[in-house]
Amino acid sequence: MTDSRGDLLREVMLSTGTTQSELSRISGVRQPSISQFLSGKVDLSDSQLDRLLSCLGYRLEVVRRPVVPELTRSERRSWLLHRSLSRTLDRVSLEEWMPMISRNLERLKRGVTGQPHGRNLERWSLLMRERDLNQLKRVMVGLDRSSIEMREVSPMGGLLPERERRAVLMSAA
Repeated sequence: MTDSRGDLLREVMLSTGTTQSELSRISGVRQPSISQFLSGKVDLSDSQLDRLLSCLGYRLEVVRRPVVPELTRSERRSWLLHRSLSRTLDRVSLEEWMPMISRNLERLKRGVTGQPHGRNLERWSLLMRERDLNQLKRVMVGLDRSSIEMREVSPMGGLLPERERRAVLMSAA
């Protein structure tokens, strides 16, 4: 299994006995560019890789499938709670929530130390100042490490009605 597109290209070049110079002549892509793709200095898109592979008699097959991420119980519960809030997040609800969010942010800033928490609180503050709904939703439902860490210091506590909060937490059990 290869780690990158450049690794995949190198693997096929080796199996077909094709040099960088030869691939350059066949594909019309400059040899220094091919070298940069292979070294990882420049990223290849799927379409660029497919084009180069076709010069070697191959096609790129991209397999997309949903994968359930490995989250701790706490991370999953936090994601579910934030997802529930995200459903009702719009310009109106954000303005209604802002007094509580602002109080929560101030409380968190006084009580939290260290990184990445301090940096994440600053990011929350910026998203709130800018009222950036799209970015807020991305952080609230994102499953990337950055979003998970952002939710560890979320100022969204206390916004869900208690009954809805309990229902969400029961679904996580």
